[in-house]
Amino acid sequence: MKKKILAVLMAGVMVLGLAACGGGSGTSAPAETPEGGEAETEAPAEASEVSIGLVTDVGGVNDGSFNQSAWEGLQRAQKDMGIQVNYLESKTDADYTPNIEAFMDEDCDLIICVGYMLADATRAAAEANPDQKFAIIDDASIELDNVACLMFKQEQASYLVGYVAGMMTESNTVGFELGMANDTMNTFGYGYCAGVLDANPDAKILQKNANSFGSPETGSSDANAMITNGADIIYHAAGGTGIGVIKKCQEASIYAIGVDSDQSVIAPETVLTSAMKRVDNAVYDCSESVVNGSFESGVKTYDLSVGGVDIAPTQDLLTDEVKTAIEDVKAKIISGEITVPASKADFEAKYGDVYELD
Repeated sequence: MKKKILAVLMAGVMVLGLAACGGGSGTSAPAETPEGGEAETEAPAEASEVSIGLVTDVGGVNDGSFNQSAWEGLQRAQKDMGIQVNYLESKTDADYTPNIEAFMDEDCDLIICVGYMLADATRAAAEANPDQKFAIIDDASIELDNVACLMFKQEQASYLVGYVAGMMTESNTVGFELGMANDTMNTFGYGYCAGVLDANPDAKILQKNANSFGSPETGSSDANAMITNGADIIYHAAGGTGIGVIKKCQEASIYAIGVDSDQSVIAPETVLTSAMKRVDNAVYDCSESVVNGSFESGVKTYDLSVGGVDIAPTQDLLTDEVKTAIEDVKAKIISGEITVPASKADFEAKYGDVYELD
């Protein structure tokens, strides 16, 4: 009985969440063939009967970053396909499991978990409920027949914005704010630092690890320290923490670089560009697969060649020289002429012991 009451209360919260959020727009990008996935053979469902729940990481659905992008992709799926969608916000990591359980109580056809921090809770739920479909963003460690792992070559997008920073810095000092140091998140740093140094070998890169995706105060403090030490451009890969970075850069009248979505809307005069990670497209694709009966487990990777990552389309603050250079670099990444490092070993083989946040 308590569980039923909880589910009803959660449903009320989710309806309020729907009313409070706006929808995304655009079209879905194609993706690479899943690696080792197993396709469902069920018949397509009536879209109006399909329900999908989204469990956010800390930072919430309005973080201006990957949680928000995921929700916008799900809203777009709702608009295009007529499915039912809801979200639950995780205020702390203690909310992951109860939020997942709430959606299972609601008999959701797919539960999407946003971020590698939810990996343990997702794995436990998927193992205990093999008939329940799950998708997780930014984690490839779950090898179960009912879990789709949606991955991104974020180092490629980070390389592009790093190249921009290396070309446009006037102080020859740039900054990088990381949300949390681990194998997944460090790829943002490897790509960014590689791009900066390829564009400007003399550049100095100041680096901070916030150890949080939901602390704008830490982001602001870290940005202030980097600005004090000469940084005139700061890139963040820190979720909600990065909002503090952007606001501090705006206050100091220096450039910030956003992440995951086009964050120029936050500070149009000072957000130089953003490293786009099309979480919205991945969520849309996965939702569509449930509707048409083609859901597949395994790893699906989105990269620059399929539009899964990119530099933001808002480029008003970039010079023509930089825009031309970035298009050239993009073509070289796609062709394989430039290989962006995605591991510590690959990074250090070319650039030495420069990355400090491992």
